[in-house]
Amino acid sequence: MRHKSDRLTNLDIEVLVAGPENSDSFRRYWKKESLPFKGLPDPNHSVMKLYGQEVKLFKLGRMPAQMLIDKSGILKFVYYGNSMSDIPDISELEKTLSSE
Repeated sequence: MRHKSDRLTNLDIEVLVAGPENSDSFRRYWKKESLPFKGLPDPNHSVMKLYGQEVKLFKLGRMPAQMLIDKSGILKFVYYGNSMSDIPDISELEKTLSSE
């Protein structure tokens, strides 16, 4: 998603990434990677649980979960990945936005 951040911005999509680390670890990782998104440390997994993100220990932890929530707070798109590389293409988000 990092390489497509300009495309997301053009679609008026703001990305928020919730990570399982504590605040200090999360901040260090964010700074080291220079990520263009907003980040939210979620060490207690409260965001993960709220949105039903899965954890699979044999697949290295949290599985990817992408949600598109509109400015009114309505969930418009949900995708739960089965592996760390199972992430939908941005064209899926574009389809969702164009159907509104």
